[in-house]
Amino acid sequence: MPSRQTFHEKLSWLLDNSIRLPGGYRIGLDGFIGLIPGLGDFISGLLSSLIIIKAQQQGVPRTILIRMFINVLIDSVLGSLPLLGDVFDFMWKANQKNSALLTHYQTSPQPTAKQSWLENIAFIAMLIGLLALAIFLISWLISLLWSRLFG
Repeated sequence: MPSRQTFHEKLSWLLDNSIRLPGGYRIGLDGFIGLIPGLGDFISGLLSSLIIIKAQQQGVPRTILIRMFINVLIDSVLGSLPLLGDVFDFMWKANQKNSALLTHYQTSPQPTAKQSWLENIAFIAMLIGLLALAIFLISWLISLLWSRLFG
């Protein structure tokens, strides 16, 4: 790890890449913190929020901050699932994504902001689609149960 790294680069390295596994794959403390039952993913999310706070202090536009928040949200929500979530925690690397996003913004602000806006819209559309699918499946199961009981 070079000594001239910024705060966000150092923190993302510590949380996502500080431990080298056999074969060269890297993991970080984020995945291990996530293993703590009940509080691990919450604590991990708080640590990940430090990169977002630093970006906000540097005047990063809201669209990029929202993209960073979505990365942490995905990490925290999916990471909290039993077993598969723990594996996901080691692979998603939200901090690395957010650090790269901040670095890209610093070097080319307009394209980074536009890309983040598009990714935010895609994420919202996906959530709406999943919600619609869940509502459809619940309605279908209720109607099937209703017809079996009373039809």
